Amino acid sequence: MAIDIYLNFNGNTREVVEFYAEVFGTEKPEIMTFGQTPPNPEYPLPEEAKDLVMHTRLNISGSNIMFSDIFPGFPYIEGNNFYLSFLSEDIDELKSVFNKLSDGGKVTMELQETFWSKCYGSLTDKFGTQWMFNHGNGGM
Repeated sequence: MAIDIYLNFNGNTREVVEFYAEVFGTEKPEIMTFGQTPPNPEYPLPEEAKDLVMHTRLNISGSNIMFSDIFPGFPYIEGNNFYLSFLSEDIDELKSVFNKLSDGGKVTMELQETFWSKCYGSLTDKFGTQWMFNHGNGGM
């Protein structure tokens, strides 16, 4: 079980993560763009989203920091552009924590299987903290 930080940016994630990798002397990050995701005919990908970063991560002094660009059309508020990411190999634990944190909060995405995780979901708890939940290590 781990809790990592997930930072969102407004179209400049690639620049941000490459800068942080240089500053902290980490390995060059693997970057997945929205255009590299499996297509879904129900939700066609807008052209302006194809080169935006969907996911990347850096390990900085033992801490995982994950990054992505805000998807076009979603609000971006500098200073509120982060999530706490709860990672667990135990799906029952993941569901329990998700359900407890959703009480009084707002579920953004119900727990479900995605192409990167057996169980992923997101919510904002009753205190305004944004959370992501991932089975396993959360992707790349």
